[in-house]
Amino acid sequence: MSDPMWAKSNTQVDAALQRFTAGDDVILDREFFLHDIRASRVHVEGLQRIGILNADEARALDTELAVLAVDFSRGDFVLDARYEDCHSAIEARLTERLGDVGRKVHTGRSRNDQILVATRLWLRERLQELHAHCIAIASICVARAKAEALPMPGYTHLQRAVVSSNAMWHAGFAEAFIDNAVLARDTCAWIDANPLGTAAGYGVNLPLDREHSTRALGFGRMQLSPIYAQLSRGKFEMAALHALGAAVLDLRRMAWDLSLFTTAEFGFVRVPDGYTTGSSIMPNKRNPDVIELLRASYATVAAARTEIEQLLSLPSGYQRDLQFSKGAIYHGFHHGLGALAVLPGLLTGMHWNADRMLAAIDPSMYATDIAVDRARQGVPFREAYKQAADPALWEQGDPEASLAARVSPGGAADLRLDVLAQRLEASR
Repeated sequence: MSDPMWAKSNTQVDAALQRFTAGDDVILDREFFLHDIRASRVHVEGLQRIGILNADEARALDTELAVLAVDFSRGDFVLDARYEDCHSAIEARLTERLGDVGRKVHTGRSRNDQILVATRLWLRERLQELHAHCIAIASICVARAKAEALPMPGYTHLQRAVVSSNAMWHAGFAEAFIDNAVLARDTCAWIDANPLGTAAGYGVNLPLDREHSTRALGFGRMQLSPIYAQLSRGKFEMAALHALGAAVLDLRRMAWDLSLFTTAEFGFVRVPDGYTTGSSIMPNKRNPDVIELLRASYATVAAARTEIEQLLSLPSGYQRDLQFSKGAIYHGFHHGLGALAVLPGLLTGMHWNADRMLAAIDPSMYATDIAVDRARQGVPFREAYKQAADPALWEQGDPEASLAARVSPGGAADLRLDVLAQRLEASR
């Protein structure tokens, strides 16, 4: 590893301690490297605007930063154990190419605001990706709810309860993912604050043009207080993971349903062969492994949020503990977004078995209809409820008629899919 950027003359750096303190940074920082370069180019512009760099110096730095971005993207420059982190790698490269001009790039800046702005830009992209996934999932659910309304059992406590339909099932998850899209969009707007120029958390004695950097990086607003910029690290990451977790939580419940519906005992749903795997020993098996892994995905996202929350038992100001937040957001978003990306294809390709769903509707599931019908005729509902509990009154009814009678807003006869479609459009 090269000498750390903070090393002074006669500094002795213990290699084992250096490996411990650097941790996984050079691996994780590959995810943030291009964002750090982008912010560095804007910082160079800012230094020129206040006269710290002349035009030739700024041009040389900007050119080398652009070349470095290309080299990194092509794999010609590798962020590896030679460096402490992405920040030191960028400065080392600029110094190697430009000498003293490269050494000027860190003027008025700290690694604290460097990583803040790089991760903020990265989180903004990931939340936009989350928003797109939620829109795609909700769109498919609305379309499938419009396309078919096949009667099926509705369950409470995993027991058959009332007549439902696959249209109601799709509509329920459509509304959930519309809300998730709104949450992702609003969270993205909330964290869209520029921390560049707050340095180590107390500002610098330079008139940095932070309004310019805010515009240049496309932020919605400037994060004014340097102290709050440090306080927001972890807080903003938790908010982003909360938005991701809300979507993956609904994914988990959907996957739970599908894991049941695809069993031989239910037989309600068949998923495309590409979403199943075989057994290594049992030739007859067709396992819904993809669905099971989707169901498990929430654990990784929840663990990431918990990890950051546990880091935040800290006083104000920067603390090195926060270094570990990078791994948490990377693993949480990498896994959560990967799971959500699988869902549209699964939802589009799965097939509902109308015969099996219809066969699973038994006479007891019309008891609620009997109770409500008698209440509508004037019988006090509690008395109607007692009467309808008598199995002698139960007989196999018409599931289509039961669904058609469900006229309360959102019920089977009034799904309000037009309203969901309008909300979906508004959430884009």
